[in-house]
Parts: sequence; C-alpha cells; structure tokens
Amino acid sequence: MDTQIIIDISVIVPIYNEEGNLLPLYERLKKVISDITPSHEFIFVNDGSSDRSMEIIKSLAEADAKVRYINLSRNFGHQNAVSAGIDYTKGEAVVIIDGDLQDPPELIAPMYEKLQRGYEVVYAKRKSREGESFMKKFTAKIFYRLLARMTSFSIPVDTGDFRIIHRKVAEALRRMPETNKFLRGQIAWIGYKQTFIEYERAKRHAGKTGYTYKKMISFALNGITGFSNVPIKFVTLTGFFVSGVAFFMILYSFYVRYYDPINYERGWASLMTGIMFLGGVQLISIGILGEYISRINNDVRKRPLYFIQEHNLED
Repeated sequence: MDTQIIIDISVIVPIYNEEGNLLPLYERLKKVISDITPSHEFIFVNDGSSDRSMEIIKSLAEADAKVRYINLSRNFGHQNAVSAGIDYTKGEAVVIIDGDLQDPPELIAPMYEKLQRGYEVVYAKRKSREGESFMKKFTAKIFYRLLARMTSFSIPVDTGDFRIIHRKVAEALRRMPETNKFLRGQIAWIGYKQTFIEYERAKRHAGKTGYTYKKMISFALNGITGFSNVPIKFVTLTGFFVSGVAFFMILYSFYVRYYDPINYERGWASLMTGIMFLGGVQLISIGILGEYISRINNDVRKRPLYFIQEHNLED
C-alpha cells in the first residue's frame, strides 16, 4: 500500500512471545532513534503471541504516540509479520529488527549514517552468534553458503533480517506478491547500492526462540525454491546419470545371461539395490518438483499474506 512519506525513520519489530524483551527493547530503541531524529515511528507487529506481548505493546502505545501496533489475527510467520510492517511504514528509511535483543539497537545509528551517504540497503553481518547451539550455527553456515552458490545474484552470508533500507526498497518489496517470503533474498534480488556493518550477535535476552528446526527447514526451502532453479537442474542431471547407469546394467545383464550363465541366478542383491536406488532418486525428484509446484499453487490462489485483528495506525 502506498503511504505518504511524513517521517524520517520507521522501525519494524515483529513480535512473537517476547514479553520479557519488549520493555528493554523499546527503551534502547527510543534512545537510539531519538538521538538520530525526532521524526520517527515504531511499528510493533504482534504475530499471534500467546503471552502478554500485545498487552505490553498497547501500554507502550498509550504512553508514546510514536508507537504503532498491528495485531495479526493469528501467527502468520516472521516473514509475513515483517511484510505487514513494511506495508504500513511511512518512513524515508525503514529499519527491520527482531524483538529478542540479539541484534543491538545501537547499531542503527552507524547503519543510518551509511544510508545517508548514498546506500539504499545497509545490513548487519554477524561475526559471531552467542548463545546458539553448534548444530544451529553449522546448519545456518552451510545453508547460506550453499544458497549463495545456487543463485545467480549475491545473497549476503551470515546475515539475518536486521537492516535499514531506503523507502524505494520498501516500495519495491510491496510490489513482490509471492506468498512464501524470503525477505533477505528479495532485498538482494532488488539490487540498489548495498553495504554492511559487522557486529557480535548477543544471546537472546529473555524467552525462547520461535524458530524451531521445522520452521528453519521451511525457511530454507523458501529461500532455495524462491531464488534458484538448481534443484530442478539437479533432478534433470540425476535422471541422465541414472539412465546411463541403467543402460550399462542392461548390457551387463545380457553379458551374464549369455556368457556367464552360472552367475545368472545370483543377481537378486544387485537387482534389489538397483530398484531401491532408482526408487529413492524418483522420490527425491518428485519431492523437489512438489516443492516448486506447491509454491506456484500458493501464489496462484493469491491469498493475503496476513489478516489484521486490530491496529492503531493512522489513515
């Protein structure tokens, strides 16, 4: 949705069960942003929290007229919650930051300075990730480097959604209607002049992460299928390879049948191995194709990314 630009900075904060983080997050954001400009707004997007998060957000809005909130009708997911905030921003610059205080609000000031120098996107690049398991760090590292190699454009590695973007980038994101959102990939795909600032990522201030391994896998699939055709090409090449192996197996079968009849009855193990191998390749191929088809189906239905239960946004 198009909105008239009337303020300098909009800060979007997606919230899911962050009651223990909201007050210290707001205080730190308020101090940082107020030092930059008095013309700002905070947009808290409550993504179906089951704790007191929405109650705390409303109390902040009552005390501070610059606090806006969007209460979604249910949990639509982190990326859709951020998209809801982007749809209603009014800032010339838009900050995206999570509500767990792992990303320091104080980094916004130097990020904003770089934006003022002519960059359209300034993202925060993690040098370390405190408080996260080895497996999560390892899988994240592998995923981002694999995705970077699979896409035809550069998606920054070791980054999350913490960044500041120019209004023109936010407007471009509003014009990208795909259902399965992968915002950091979309922002990289849009282009414009981009840079980064490195930082040490702190551990979560309070509460537990909402990103389960199931959600992480879904998020990874969105990134891969949304910005790369490599899996489809892999299926095609695998098909040619398996067909080649099968052809040589046929030749071998003929050889054993006519030139080595003694061993002809001994082919059960190799036969079962071949059947299981081919069956596995077929199932993997069907699964990859199904992921792409499922995403096409979601986009064709054109369902809204989210529904709003209540808000205090200005018309």
